[in-house]
Amino acid sequence: MTATNTISRRAVLKGLGVTVALPWLESLAARAGTPAAKAAPKRLACLFIGDGISPPHWWAKGSGANMELGSSLTPLAPFKEKINVIDGLWNKEGDGGHAKCTGNILSGASLHRGRTIKGGLSMDQLLAKHYEEETAQPSLVLGCEQPVSGFHESQYSMVYASHISWRNADSPVPIELYPALAFDSLFGGKAGKLQGSILDDVLGQANDLSGKVSGTDKLKLDEYLSSVRETEQRVQRLNKMAKDDAPAAPAAQRPSTAQPKDLREYSKLMCDVIALAFQSDRSRVATLLMSRDLSGQVYPFLGIRDDHHSYSHSNEGPEYQSIVKFYVEQYAYLLDRLSKMPEGDGSVLDNSCIMFVSEHWNAHNGTRVPLVLAGGLGGTLRTGRTLDYLKAGNDKRKLCGLYLTLMDRMGLKTSEFGDAKERLAGI
Repeated sequence: MTATNTISRRAVLKGLGVTVALPWLESLAARAGTPAAKAAPKRLACLFIGDGISPPHWWAKGSGANMELGSSLTPLAPFKEKINVIDGLWNKEGDGGHAKCTGNILSGASLHRGRTIKGGLSMDQLLAKHYEEETAQPSLVLGCEQPVSGFHESQYSMVYASHISWRNADSPVPIELYPALAFDSLFGGKAGKLQGSILDDVLGQANDLSGKVSGTDKLKLDEYLSSVRETEQRVQRLNKMAKDDAPAAPAAQRPSTAQPKDLREYSKLMCDVIALAFQSDRSRVATLLMSRDLSGQVYPFLGIRDDHHSYSHSNEGPEYQSIVKFYVEQYAYLLDRLSKMPEGDGSVLDNSCIMFVSEHWNAHNGTRVPLVLAGGLGGTLRTGRTLDYLKAGNDKRKLCGLYLTLMDRMGLKTSEFGDAKERLAGI
């Protein structure tokens, strides 16, 4: 950012090969000659786990601060007034087994068996198209588990089991599995090649800007730059560990980026990237596939030995309950990050909708989709509620009806989506 009179409310610092977009700074509005009351952007993220939840432990009742949560959902206790726990939604085309349920969780499309891949445009990518002229990256599509190929015994391709984000009926969006590359993508193509911090190259501009904003915005700016630095340092430590463990490479070759070996660190780094993207408005749409359908993830830190999918068939047991609760903890981690990022009269979380979803209620059953929403979408979404649609009738409990409603609130109106032509009532 140069020291001119054309300072925008969404400031950008530019260095050699990097661009650091800053969070909303209210005190820059007067300098830019723009109304201070301009609404903050709305964002949507979806965090997904495959193979369902642990039904006896997945429940909520009551509202607001008095909401009661089943043991799987207890990590969300600090956010009772910021969430909606929704039960009984129906994904019509997702009922009937593995692969089929995951590939359309964000589209509601009818999937084809056999070698021809055919699904449908997912909600996140429809929103990405809507925002593509307003953000540097239309969407982030991230994952913590490698996609797989081949076919399930149902004759549905495992491509469906590995992807929730689809750019069109024929093509899933490639998943970014490397936190370092996801981080680099937020700040310019050369960010990962810098020897020091990306902030070192723009520090003078940041200090100059700090003297021109209000005390409140200065605190916000300091918090944001600290978040960038902290996340960057964690990524750099991860890359150093990978380099130390790897065979020697030519001096001119950039060390290969790594996938963290510890899933706890892996998922948190991906959540950090989403948080920074939303805070800086580099992107307003994100998906994170924490575990795929038929997941092979293992959890030694939970003291259990078998893989995720094996335990899902005994989903009422303590082992699977601990797996599900672990993933809810990662979701809560992202909510906590966003809730601590001030924006306007609230936080980035208040201007977002962060969804946690799985394709199954229990093994092979897509007729009851477990789903939590967090955040108020800029005041357009009431929170602090438990909503039950299980007995509403299939036409009144469509998952895609919820998606129509959310897209409406984000300024994208369409007459139908997936199997739904009506908005979900009560949202």
